[in-house]
Amino acid sequence: MSTQSTVPSRKDVYSEITSQLVAAIEANPGAPQLPWRKSSGALFMPVNALTKNTYNGINIVSLWGAAELKGFSSPVWATYKQWSELGAQVRAGEKSSPVIFYKEFDAEPNPDDAEDDGKRRVARASRLFNAAQVDGYADDPAPEPLGPIARIAGADAFVSATGARIEHGGDRAFYRPQADHIQMPSEDTFCGTESLSRSEGYYATLVHELTHWTGAKHRLDRAFGKRFGDQAYAAEELVAEIGAAFLCAELQITQDVRPDHAQYLAQWLKLMKGDARAVFTAAAKASEAASYLKRLGAEARAAA
Repeated sequence: MSTQSTVPSRKDVYSEITSQLVAAIEANPGAPQLPWRKSSGALFMPVNALTKNTYNGINIVSLWGAAELKGFSSPVWATYKQWSELGAQVRAGEKSSPVIFYKEFDAEPNPDDAEDDGKRRVARASRLFNAAQVDGYADDPAPEPLGPIARIAGADAFVSATGARIEHGGDRAFYRPQADHIQMPSEDTFCGTESLSRSEGYYATLVHELTHWTGAKHRLDRAFGKRFGDQAYAAEELVAEIGAAFLCAELQITQDVRPDHAQYLAQWLKLMKGDARAVFTAAAKASEAASYLKRLGAEARAAA
């Protein structure tokens, strides 16, 4: 009688998580959400000042780019007419930023096409101005700090064992290769999202950046230039977000694949022009990164 263990291997767990992420992406996960409050920068989801609706599709990327290029700190946009309706005035000489919207109209259905319902859509351009370009409009006041997060001891021990240098401050999360350090937003800015708590948001962000940290030349020397070319940055982001999913599962930060992982993955896959296979390449690299980080932990424990 076989005594082989029925406990699934880590490779099987990672494969299962990858499959769940792909399924979540295919189920249209929606727009990405930041788990911390951001007072500046282009990665807040762009929102219309009058309707309060967020922009979607290619308009998100377009407005992110415009904000980054022009140094806008506000995610709030509107047309000239909409700003006027709000009692605000676009300053003389300010340049607009383009977005695309689709207008639907009725036409005669094609008699040779049984599925033609006569609905037609035509693309129209619209021109937007950022809140930083107008007078007479006040953004919502900055929220009060939330205080330190609740610590998760196992996650803290895991991160400490890597030896990574981590600094806190500001409202951005990133790994800086030149200085070889991870920068995290201040703890009191973490507010969580619909799918994770403040603490989970903090640690999920931190292990995302730790996955980037593993790619340094003197660690795993991860590069994507040959296959992905100009999309190498997006490929690395895929690795980091899948790595975060793996590590959250390892650290028992969550019980299941969270929608926020799928939201970010879907965004980066879109930027990579729909390369569906990229997620599996990224998953393999993410698995390597997660194993590397766990090995650092094992070595730290052995040396203790």
